[in-house]
Amino acid sequence: MEKRIEVLSRRLQGYKFTPQRRLVLEVFLENEGDHLSAEEAYNLARVKDKDIGIATIYRTLDLLEEVGILHKSDFGDGRKRYELSQEGQDEHHHHHLVCLGCRRIQEVEEDLLNQLEGLVEEEKGFLIVDHRVQFYGYCRPCREKERG
Repeated sequence: MEKRIEVLSRRLQGYKFTPQRRLVLEVFLENEGDHLSAEEAYNLARVKDKDIGIATIYRTLDLLEEVGILHKSDFGDGRKRYELSQEGQDEHHHHHLVCLGCRRIQEVEEDLLNQLEGLVEEEKGFLIVDHRVQFYGYCRPCREKERG
């Protein structure tokens, strides 16, 4: 983890790499693949540092998103959620499956929209720089629970 922290902290050029920022980065590295709300990140950080404040968490999340370390998403649950940005994720983000039952979020890595983007760009003369897809429904465990 130390090596990844060192690599990611280089993106903070011009900003101090404070112990609080390091702590928030550690929380996301330890929970990689999760989509944490500010409150969830705060609760995880408080386990390691009882003195960290929620305002510090919000400011740090904003900064880490601004420099491209974190990616922010809105899944319609009233909370912004953050995850580590993936290497090479400059052009497109992966897609998400959001369960309306348990609110679990799964990632879909395949990007099947490249062909559609090419068609739209060609026919409409519209340069697409990004897209986001979120599918809402019910995961297998929720569907099985409902049947059971």
